[in-house]
Amino acid sequence: MMIWIMVKRSIKIIVITEFLVLFSYLISFEFYINLQVAFLSSLFVILGSTFAYKKMVKNQIDSKMIEEKRDLLDEIEDPHGLYDDEPINEAPVEELDLKEIVKEERAKIKTFSVESIKHGARGGVSAFRIVPYIFLVLGFIALKNNELLNIAIYLPSLLVGIVIGSISFKDSLS
Repeated sequence: MMIWIMVKRSIKIIVITEFLVLFSYLISFEFYINLQVAFLSSLFVILGSTFAYKKMVKNQIDSKMIEEKRDLLDEIEDPHGLYDDEPINEAPVEELDLKEIVKEERAKIKTFSVESIKHGARGGVSAFRIVPYIFLVLGFIALKNNELLNIAIYLPSLLVGIVIGSISFKDSLS
């Protein structure tokens, strides 16, 4: 039920904005087409990034790959974990197995592996992210090739799509 309310609210905001964009046709066709392409491009980028991020987080939660991290303030105050509550080996130096300690510490260091690269690329190479950027680039090229591109209109219009996308889909992440 809550999802439908969020979807209806988002659609209402987008439709109202789209009517305002249509009214820009009264100013000029060049103004309208730049506003429309930039608005839709940035809206699709925000929408795609939101859904890709949400899907990535949901997959990590489902696969139980959640890594416990310390809060930011603790990270700043104690970046190397010197004040952690973990017991320190108080044994005399003669009894310590230094080779074993070095092996344990090396195991804690994360290195780049095929799995970590695949995991990082999975969020960035999502179709939800690639398709909107293709639309953005192709829309820009189409405006430029048809000699309709006006940067003074196009760039601020990108902001309109970003703001409307952020407002519309801010509740969808929860």
